[in-house]
This record gives sequence, C-alpha cells and structure tokens, in this order.
Amino acid sequence: MPIVNIQLIEGRTAEQKEALIQNVTDACVDAIDCTPESVRILLSDVEVQDFGVAGESVARRRAGKPS
Repeated sequence: MPIVNIQLIEGRTAEQKEALIQNVTDACVDAIDCTPESVRILLSDVEVQDFGVAGESVARRRAGKPS
C-alpha cells in the first residue's frame, strides 16, 4: 500500500487538491502496478510564514521585503 505525503504552501483550491490526489494516484498505479484503492495520499498545507527559501520566509519573499 503506497502512502504519499505531500506538503504544499497554503493557497491551493479544493479543486486543485482533488486533481493532485487523482494524478498522484494514477502515477502510483502506473509506476508500481497497484490498485487505486490501495493508494493513500496525505496533503498538508504549510503556512507561508512557516516555510523558508534562501534564508527568508515565503511570506517575506511574496511581500517583496528586503532581508
């Protein structure tokens, strides 16, 4: 049973998450020859303040504030 854990920066719509779940399920079925019913996917939203890139939070990067 594949278990896929995906962390996303917050802001995706429910429709985008549904599409991601379907596409990842399909990829697992194709790649490891399992049934769709055996695939488990966990999506976790990460707040922009809690995720950093190149020494600064995504919140700061999006706001365009200098470090």
